[in-house]
Amino acid sequence: MAYYYMEPSRTFSEFLLVPNLTTKACNPANVSLKTPLVKFKKGEQPAYSLNIPFSSAVMQAVSDDRMAVALARSGGISFIFGSQSVESQAEMVRKAKSYKAGFVVSRSNLTPDHTLKDVLELKERTGHSTVAITHDGSPNGKLLGIVTGRDYRVSRDSQSKSVADFMTPFEKLVYGKSGITLSEANDLIWDHKLNCLPVVGDEGNLEYLVFRKDYDEHKVNPMELLDANKSYIVGAGINTKDYRDRVPALVAAGVDVLVIDSSDGYSEWQKDTIEFVKSNFPQVKIGAGNVVDKEGFQYLVDAGADFVKIGIGGGSICITREQKGIGRGQASALIEVSAARDAYYEQTGEYVPICSDGGIVHDYHITLALAMGADFVMMGRYFARFDESPTRKLKVGNNFVKEFWGEGSNRARNWERYDTGGKAGLMFEEGVDSYVPYAGSLQENMSKTLHKIKSTMCNCGSISIPELQRNARITLVSATSIVEGGAHDVILKENNIAGE
Repeated sequence: MAYYYMEPSRTFSEFLLVPNLTTKACNPANVSLKTPLVKFKKGEQPAYSLNIPFSSAVMQAVSDDRMAVALARSGGISFIFGSQSVESQAEMVRKAKSYKAGFVVSRSNLTPDHTLKDVLELKERTGHSTVAITHDGSPNGKLLGIVTGRDYRVSRDSQSKSVADFMTPFEKLVYGKSGITLSEANDLIWDHKLNCLPVVGDEGNLEYLVFRKDYDEHKVNPMELLDANKSYIVGAGINTKDYRDRVPALVAAGVDVLVIDSSDGYSEWQKDTIEFVKSNFPQVKIGAGNVVDKEGFQYLVDAGADFVKIGIGGGSICITREQKGIGRGQASALIEVSAARDAYYEQTGEYVPICSDGGIVHDYHITLALAMGADFVMMGRYFARFDESPTRKLKVGNNFVKEFWGEGSNRARNWERYDTGGKAGLMFEEGVDSYVPYAGSLQENMSKTLHKIKSTMCNCGSISIPELQRNARITLVSATSIVEGGAHDVILKENNIAGE
């Protein structure tokens, strides 16, 4: 006989937070949103933590290298979409990882015998305005000079002009010696008003470049999510079909965290994928999912997942529930899995973070998800609205919108995400092709959302996510009280009530 869940499947909109005592310490400025990204043992620190509990969805319309940089700059993580060729996804990871760093291995190098035309072509191809000139054109050749945009004038200089004739030669460069610390390098940059400091070895070979912009950016964005080399932490999505080819390429590109992107994570294919990564690339962390109950969570944890993603069918462009009758209300799924996670921690001393993926309509839903036990949330529609998402901005009627489509749509053609071992192809859609209202820049919008979360946490008497999870009081609401909670029985002067 089938098993029946007789309790209704609940969504976030069916709950409200009940205020606790707001102490004098409960000021939004005192609230920390730091949260673990990957599993850790009791008394230890996780290998990776987020400075804000946000990740962007593994979607073509959301997460490319530009979004990865923008979100890491703000303290979150983006998982670059995997429904593209291995080579193009690896290149996106590489771009995001090399966008900034402390000590950078030079990726734009020429010899003195090259020409201005070669410099301009290299700049067009890489986007780099600083070119290291080495004896053999390699990243670690003997440094002979540097070329920047200040060394030539395109309007006057011939493109056949030799690099040797306009580069800043080595003897005129300020440089650091091998073994210099990042702090010492930044001091040299500051003292000599430099934009770039080369670091060379005893034989004069180039080792690294250190850029002023990276130092300046960290001062402007102190919440940046950085690795040990001061590069942005970057995630990437993979599937359970081509992981043997995709994962090595992503690791070579420098990816920090992987996540298996699937509509249903409670499968043996996910177990195989996790085991492959753990056996061959133990330094790389991997999340798995999606699941909606304690059994699915436990299966993926036993397989070795570093975090588990919760949610089936709750995304704004997802029609899995309509098409297949599979899924569960996001709140119900999160409540059950959170309890299973806490029980597992008590039994084993190992904490496995959970990510709530889907079901976020209003900003307060994020706070509810955290209170219900999520360590961080994954959002697609939220990020698709911003300048930093990879889709086109269009004018439809009198409003600007951005394109937004699901990975289960025919447009995405991401059949691997929904593969169950049968025919290789998308037999029916589990996602739609749509628009979302254009909202502007990520930083401006997310700052408002984060302030709402912090303010609500203060109302709940909490200044950290673990404290919120311990102390939150949550109540079910009736259909009538949902109506009561919005503007009602008045004539609005203008429609300025927004969800996000």
